[in-house]
Amino acid sequence: MTGPSHLHNQQQQQQPTHAHITNTRVVLSVFEKFQKDRLLFAQTIADLASRESNIDALQSAGVMSLLRPLLVDNIPAIQHAAALALGRLANYNEELAEAVVDSDILPQLVYSLAEQNRFYKKAAAFVLRAVAKHSPDLAQSVVDSGALTALVTCLEEFDPGVKESAAWALGYIARHNGDLAQAVVDAGAIPLLVLCLQEPELSLKRIAASALSDVSKHSPELAQSVVDANSIPFISPLLANSDAKLRRQVCSALSQIAKHSVDLAETVVDGEIFPNVLNCLKDIDPYVRKNSATLICEIAKHTPELAQLIVNSGGIAAVVDYVGESRGNARLPGIMTLGYIAAFSETLALAIILAKGVSPLGQALVAETEEHIKAACAWSLGQIGRHSPDHAKTLADNAILPKLLKVLTSSPAQSQSPNAANDEDENTAAAAGSSTAAAAGSDLKTKTKRALKCILEKTLHLDALEPLLQPGTPFNILKYVVAQFAKILPNDVAARRAFVTSGGLQRVQEIAAGIAAGSGNNAGILNGTKLGEHIRQINECYPEEIVRYYSPGYSATLLDKIDEYSRIHDQAVKRPPSAPIQAIGPPIIDAIDPAEVTAPTLVT
Repeated sequence: MTGPSHLHNQQQQQQPTHAHITNTRVVLSVFEKFQKDRLLFAQTIADLASRESNIDALQSAGVMSLLRPLLVDNIPAIQHAAALALGRLANYNEELAEAVVDSDILPQLVYSLAEQNRFYKKAAAFVLRAVAKHSPDLAQSVVDSGALTALVTCLEEFDPGVKESAAWALGYIARHNGDLAQAVVDAGAIPLLVLCLQEPELSLKRIAASALSDVSKHSPELAQSVVDANSIPFISPLLANSDAKLRRQVCSALSQIAKHSVDLAETVVDGEIFPNVLNCLKDIDPYVRKNSATLICEIAKHTPELAQLIVNSGGIAAVVDYVGESRGNARLPGIMTLGYIAAFSETLALAIILAKGVSPLGQALVAETEEHIKAACAWSLGQIGRHSPDHAKTLADNAILPKLLKVLTSSPAQSQSPNAANDEDENTAAAAGSSTAAAAGSDLKTKTKRALKCILEKTLHLDALEPLLQPGTPFNILKYVVAQFAKILPNDVAARRAFVTSGGLQRVQEIAAGIAAGSGNNAGILNGTKLGEHIRQINECYPEEIVRYYSPGYSATLLDKIDEYSRIHDQAVKRPPSAPIQAIGPPIIDAIDPAEVTAPTLVT
């Protein structure tokens, strides 16, 4: 039986228990509040870091030192939010990325990659990518922290988001230089990236293809390591994928592999990229079109056989259409493709002519404003026209020669001094400018001059040559024009007559006189030069009287003779009567009127 005393004792025993519970709740509430505040702080910083306007203020407040302890917090959500905030800060600029490195944060991230959940792994890989993207030195810092092994391990994760973040970080490390790309290869990333290409997620396919492209671009050895991983059979079919962003990366990866050597280009072609790559030239996405044109260009440049393969696949017409439809830098790979193909043989150049490829190149030469694009157009046109007179005639019929001359004379680096008459070096390299613009102008001048030379040396039609036979034509081009006339006129009577009636002979004399006048009336300045020899050969095709007639100043000479004749005549009329007149011949009696003979007698 329980008495009152027993109940009293029981209540006394329960009182400390209730007090203990109350104290525990108070303490735990403090920790819970601290935890919530830490999480709120990390999440707020992550949100603020997503807006550029807040970056400077966050940096000034010393946010790096505050976020670092949160990376090792015992609450995964706080770790994730802190890593996300650091990634966004490091992604903003190189200075903040260096602050992440200097704060010794990378080792903590690398360690946590192997321990934490998938959300944290994605955020940590994002930080590594954000740091590595800015410079080779920062990417090397990421490698030195041991991140490559952890990132490659993440490629084996089941979660596609983790794989995607790891592949992205590996690509940003590899893109800077060959040494960093080799480090990625040595870490064993390539086979796993090829496996990522076979995953169903489109975003993972894109990033894996991009990473393979970043590795391949540096050297033939790195590209070969990608090929050795049996990547081509899995990359090439993706050209027909419906996702435009994936097609961009696939074209880029294949072009980075194909550009290095003939063997690699043939390996890419063996992956059955035709006709899918030609279909990409008509894609609605401009980057797909440009990257596919680059891929075709990288294949075409190696051998005549690969160029012929492109022609046989119907690639010429597709590339010509692409050049005609594109604008700006997107045109460049198409222009270069036509030049590479035309350079190999007369037949391949003729295929471009038959596909009506000259007109788009001429239009681009005139319409484009970037000098490197103009230089590419000039080079490609020179490769088409240098093979035979028929090829050159096609370019002349499309008014390419005047367009090239206009580009040459409007180039800032062009000099038209007549004192250059003794310069016979045709392979003089363009002088290196003090800026990129000056170098581009010099390159444009050089390529345009060489293209004109190649085309002119094959041009045998007077109508094509005469527009360039002008005193204003630069000397280093004029000598090739005159040389062609010197070849044609001695063997063609009709051409000699047409050359006179069209004013060509007169212009030749004016050119010679102009050069002499520009050298201080030194008539012998052309002696011993190729231009002087060519002018002499032309003049020898005509009588000396005709040459003098069309020479500058001949009319003044005639007027001087008239003046001299008039002066002598006037002196004869004003001669005094007492002066003896010597008969030069028998008098012509029948030429005098009889009335004039008898009139003096009547006066006497």
